[in-house]
Amino acid sequence: MYKRYEWLIGTRYLRSTHRRGFVSFVALMSVCGLALGVATLIVVLSVMNGFGRELRSRILSVTSDATIMGLQGAIPGWQAVQRRVERQAHVLAAVPYIEEQAMLSHGQRIAGASVRGVLPAEEKRVTALARHLAAGSLDELRPGRYGVILGVDLARALGVKVGQSVVLIAPEGVATPAGLEPRMRRFDVVGLFHSGMYEYDRQLALINLTDASRLFGLGPDEVTGMRLKLDDPWQAPQVVRRVAYALGGAGYYVSDWTDKHANFFRSIEITKSMMFVILSMIVAVAAFNIVATLVMIVKEKQSDIAILRTFGARPVNVLAVFAVQGVLIGLAGTMLGAALGVLVSDHLQALVSLLERLVHTQFLNPKVYYMSELPAHVQGSDVLRVCGVAFLLCALATIYPAWRAARTAPAEALRHE
Repeated sequence: MYKRYEWLIGTRYLRSTHRRGFVSFVALMSVCGLALGVATLIVVLSVMNGFGRELRSRILSVTSDATIMGLQGAIPGWQAVQRRVERQAHVLAAVPYIEEQAMLSHGQRIAGASVRGVLPAEEKRVTALARHLAAGSLDELRPGRYGVILGVDLARALGVKVGQSVVLIAPEGVATPAGLEPRMRRFDVVGLFHSGMYEYDRQLALINLTDASRLFGLGPDEVTGMRLKLDDPWQAPQVVRRVAYALGGAGYYVSDWTDKHANFFRSIEITKSMMFVILSMIVAVAAFNIVATLVMIVKEKQSDIAILRTFGARPVNVLAVFAVQGVLIGLAGTMLGAALGVLVSDHLQALVSLLERLVHTQFLNPKVYYMSELPAHVQGSDVLRVCGVAFLLCALATIYPAWRAARTAPAEALRHE
């Protein structure tokens, strides 16, 4: 196959033979440095992606995609509202709930909590909480039994275990001849859940919807709101507002999981962007090594450049010879780094576990980070962005050495030959 001589000469200069061995070694080091920089950037971005996805998964396992609540504090006739909501587009399920703040006591210990009344069979349609139960079952929350499922940290704060009981004290009292007395009821602990999110494990208690209605003084067909499961959680802000408008709009307050945990994901995105900018400096340093490599090649090949010029090569042809070398170094380093970064990201947890066994330590304490494993998720868009930036920096790095080679004067280069 016909090849332009610029390509043949450029690739020849990168191969190691005789005097050019050192130059080729420097070129190899440039490729390795660029590959390490690209791989590091891909691994870090993958860890940030995995961390965000893990947080989102844990949040959605306890809470719903979206919530519709009554502005007056309760939604009457929830069965009819449920049927109307589930007929809306993109809504997979809608379940009722009652949620109020209350106090729980056990012995001398007392703790505040958010008490949520649910229907066990319906709750499984909107959350994956049933898969996070450390003990017991949602089906134990039968009406009239007055059972409660606590978060593991809330149970630890109260010093209570499954089979024991707690006293639940509602914020609103009951008027009696003796005065205003708090509304309270003894509940048996029938289960514990562990979501991995301290916010829920420490502050959430689940009871049956009927028991919650009696405890908080609501009517038999009244609930606090409806919790929605959508076909696309990322569309929750738009979908839940359309559903509220379909119900009438004026008497409802809507929220979604992105509102409640916006700071979590905003901080992750900001951190991810900053890490991309900072670690891009590593790639930039590796690209600058290409400048040094090509400058050395240009210095060594002064006589060769002069001979090419005397044979009729134009400055643009000489520039192309050295641009080929820089592009090849950049392409090799970028592709090798991308492959290495994806490979390490896919096996990161195994590598971390091996390192933990070797140094006899634990890098991620679940009591601090709420996860014991280091998640990583490779996104194709991130890989393409990293590779694009790396290759662009390498292409820019070839401009000065190639321009310097193109300006070589044949007479000056051959004067001492």
